[in-house]
Amino acid sequence: MNGARTGARSTGLTALWRTALAGALLCAIGLLPWLSRTDPARTVLEAREAERDPSPELLASLRSELGLDAGPLRLLGRWLAGLPHGDAGRSWISGTAVTPSVAEALGVSLLLMGGALVVAAVTAGAVCGRTLWRGPRRRAARRGAGAGSGGALLAALPEFLLASVLAAVVGVRLGWLPAVGWYGPRWMVLPSLALGLPAGALLGRILDDVLPGAFAEPWARAAAARGLPARRIARQALRRAVPGVLPNTGLFVVGLTGGAVAVEQVFDIPGLGRLTLQAAVAQDLPVLQAGTLVLVLLAAAAGGLARLAARLLLGPALSDGALPSLTRPSQPSARSLPLLHGAILLAVVALGALRDPLAVDTAARLTPPSWAHPFGTDALGRDLLARVGHGALSTLALAVAVSAAALVTGVLLGLVPRLSGGLVETVNAVPPVLAGLLVAGAAGRGPYTPALAVAAVAWAPLAAHTSALLRQERAATHLAATRALGASRRHLLRRHLLPAVLPPVVRHALLRLPSVALALASLGFLGLGAQPPSPEWGRLLAENHPYAERAPWAVLAPAAALALLGVLAVTASGGIRWPRPRPRRRVDTARGASDTDRGASDTDRGASDTARDASDTARGALDTGVPPPRSRRAHRPAG
Repeated sequence: MNGARTGARSTGLTALWRTALAGALLCAIGLLPWLSRTDPARTVLEAREAERDPSPELLASLRSELGLDAGPLRLLGRWLAGLPHGDAGRSWISGTAVTPSVAEALGVSLLLMGGALVVAAVTAGAVCGRTLWRGPRRRAARRGAGAGSGGALLAALPEFLLASVLAAVVGVRLGWLPAVGWYGPRWMVLPSLALGLPAGALLGRILDDVLPGAFAEPWARAAAARGLPARRIARQALRRAVPGVLPNTGLFVVGLTGGAVAVEQVFDIPGLGRLTLQAAVAQDLPVLQAGTLVLVLLAAAAGGLARLAARLLLGPALSDGALPSLTRPSQPSARSLPLLHGAILLAVVALGALRDPLAVDTAARLTPPSWAHPFGTDALGRDLLARVGHGALSTLALAVAVSAAALVTGVLLGLVPRLSGGLVETVNAVPPVLAGLLVAGAAGRGPYTPALAVAAVAWAPLAAHTSALLRQERAATHLAATRALGASRRHLLRRHLLPAVLPPVVRHALLRLPSVALALASLGFLGLGAQPPSPEWGRLLAENHPYAERAPWAVLAPAAALALLGVLAVTASGGIRWPRPRPRRRVDTARGASDTDRGASDTDRGASDTARDASDTARGALDTGVPPPRSRRAHRPAG
């Protein structure tokens, strides 16, 4: 009875905490025009009629029409009062009802999200397929961290670049599928691929990192020893490993719905992300608040379903403390392959740093790669190698700093799941673009605006991963035994929980490093980051994107640098070692080794005869009931 009351009280407090966080987010959005220190009436007028002169009389009339003189809190109160009746207000730009437009955009985004999830599931299966095949044969632990570089390369591809390539090549040049619009199932294939391929590659890499620990558990080894079918063992191992990845899957659901802004822009899809972005830029508060509220509710529903699915998959062992520890049997083996990737990236940066990134040559506009310009030139004739090299310093420095801050914040908050659960879902409901607009409104636009915006939301997946692993590790059998022996919480945290949770979360953070760089590039692509003539990689992609079909090298150069960064991060997650030359074996040494092996074989044959005699003696002793005599021959050297 007391346990039920405690559980109900905890659930009520959690729901209250989530409601308070959602209310705080909506209040922050309602204050966006005032935070940006701009006149909302002027912004709305420019969105309605850009050519009209904003006279004081017209602005005063518009303020009275929108009720801006009442202040942001009263506007938010009026908007909240209409929600129980299904009235989310009217758009400040078009004057139409907000609820039907948001519902229509949500339906489009959910359909696109479903197609992207199918593509992501297939891609994740392909990425971890090798481990699923080798695991039942007890060879999964031998796979190093450098394996799966193809998945890392796919995960590092920018979504907007992949969307642009698919639209230009598959849609326009080949004409296989429609490239623009949203009129039926055929129109959702290309955007689903653009969203699902990178997401599935990242999820597959996270799952591939957990599977060796599942295959190393006692039940898996016993099943393999008994000769059970490999497919059955792989299916059960997948069931054991998926609960640790489900929280990130729930986050991906929201990210594929509200964070698909760039893809929706490329394919001209009337989705919720694009609607929210347009409302944020035009400061259309009713539409922006309604879209954000829908994303918050979707994040809460996805998180609840992910937790429920994890409990169903793990069964009563999660609450009874009977789970084995899901840790890798051995850490990924260090490889020398990251040295090659790092050397290539360092060579590009060094060669580019020796050139002038701002030198303009109008006679060499959009020239293909040559000896003079190894990466070609952009629309102004500037050398792309120089711009990629000079932009690497700012891009890599910001990405590493944001990733480190996200790792520390995610681990600390993930260790307190009751506090971070609702916070993770609320923060994840804010797309990086909207976070960039909020940060830009509060701090102004500048080169560090994308870093602040991405840092505000990048910790959420790491915190969710930490909480999921911590929940399973607390239910481990050895931890219950250690707790019964009187171990303190500090001892359990320092000796058992952190050593089991930190390594996979750190590898997850390394996997997220290209995603952080991509988020920075996406904000730069949408004009929220560094401004021209900065050579930041996101700015390079934004500047050269209109020329992707005419001069593909203009966008392939920064995209290849981002992909190389992703492969470097993944291959370096298991450690780095210098290549060592293999010693050459002489023929005489080999012949001597063969003679030694032949002698050892004779010795083993004699030992087996001795063991057979001992076995016969023990069998005869069992028949007569007399204990067998101690054999001196068994202890005598075989030679």
